[in-house]
Amino acid sequence: MANFDRFDDDDVPRLPNDRSDDEVQRFRDSLKSGARDINNPEALEEIIQFYYEHEKFEEALYYADRLISFEPYSSDAWQRKGMILNNLLKYDEALECFDKALTYNPTDPEIFINRGITLDNLNKVEESLESFEDALRLDPINEDALFHKAVTLEKQEKFDDAVGVFQHILTENPDHKDAWYELGYCYDFLDKLEDSIRCYGEHLDRDPYNYNAWYNRGIVLNRMGDYSKSIESYEMALAIKEDFPSAWYNMGNAYANLGRVPDAVNCYKTTLKLDPNDVPAYHNLGNAYEEMGENDKAIGYFTQAIKRDKTHYESYFGRGCCYDALDQTKKALADYKRALALCKDYPELWYAKADADYNLGNLQESIAGYRMVVKLDTKNAEAWYDLGDTLRELGRLEEGLKAINESISLLPNFGPSHYCRGKILLELNDTKGAKDAFEAAFQFDPELKKEFKKEYPNTGSFRFFFNLFRS
Repeated sequence: MANFDRFDDDDVPRLPNDRSDDEVQRFRDSLKSGARDINNPEALEEIIQFYYEHEKFEEALYYADRLISFEPYSSDAWQRKGMILNNLLKYDEALECFDKALTYNPTDPEIFINRGITLDNLNKVEESLESFEDALRLDPINEDALFHKAVTLEKQEKFDDAVGVFQHILTENPDHKDAWYELGYCYDFLDKLEDSIRCYGEHLDRDPYNYNAWYNRGIVLNRMGDYSKSIESYEMALAIKEDFPSAWYNMGNAYANLGRVPDAVNCYKTTLKLDPNDVPAYHNLGNAYEEMGENDKAIGYFTQAIKRDKTHYESYFGRGCCYDALDQTKKALADYKRALALCKDYPELWYAKADADYNLGNLQESIAGYRMVVKLDTKNAEAWYDLGDTLRELGRLEEGLKAINESISLLPNFGPSHYCRGKILLELNDTKGAKDAFEAAFQFDPELKKEFKKEYPNTGSFRFFFNLFRS
């Protein structure tokens, strides 16, 4: 499954704007008339602000350079340019601008904050935290510095440290909606799911149209096993943003967990309308059709997943299972081998391959497969049974007996293991031990008496076995 837990919103501080609306409108009208050669610094500041707020960063950069040509020693002008470059993803250039701004005003915490954000974008996490700490040394209660410090700690997966900072922010400002959002995210990773739900609820009380928060809340509810409420949360996210493929996909998973497979299918198909290359959606459609017994359709969807991702071993496995169900064992075995070439530590996959080898008469390969299963999953009683029974078929009785004894120790009431043990002991001429084993087998699984009579039609006359068949 693809893991879609969160969509991070850029949280870049806005430039200050203390000009009147009339002045802003005047400059906007001036821009509409095509006047680019404006030489008034105050006018340039308003134009930069206008373009920045409307995310026209290239235009904002043009006027920021003009402003710097008039005010080359202005820390504010260099900071503005740095923020614009940060939004243009030109992080190295942005960093140079912030460093330039600090040469003219080394006591402005906002410059350190914006510098820290850019360093974080450059994955220079330690330097980013140092920059936020510099801001806090100048202004210990600066909310933005605290918030961005916590977000950076969160990205480092230092969730406990981040929680402490977010809680400090909320102590001073209980209405800080973004701190509630991030705190919910941290608690999710710390497996404090009830706390996570509470924090997302606090955030949504303040920002009910944040579809990401509704989506994240759905993820947490799904982890809690509350699939119905999870679906309600995804539906809220989709009511706000209908073209949200991750929400459709995860809502499909929730429906599948409730056993509502047709509803899950509809969700996965909607996901693919929005994102035609979503491999997990194709794979889960394959799973859904396999569960409904429509193996041909399932094979088609697994194949679509594989076309888009040749390394998606889960889809090779799923397609192999469908071929098995259709008695196309050779095709199944080929898919299991492809899957194992990509993932060698998956016991269920080894088990499927071992069964396919057995069904094709490849008993030596089958034994090797069963041995891998019990190596990776030592408590798998049925795999120990299959290993023991196959060894018995090849006449390797002592090895088979050891495997069967292991199966019985793990699952004492599994009749077939006792039955196999009886067959091995009978071949080893331990009639008393065989009689006890068959007696246990019939006790746990009475239907095995019919199997015994078919395999040993004359044994019923033996004194040791006579009582086993008394009515």
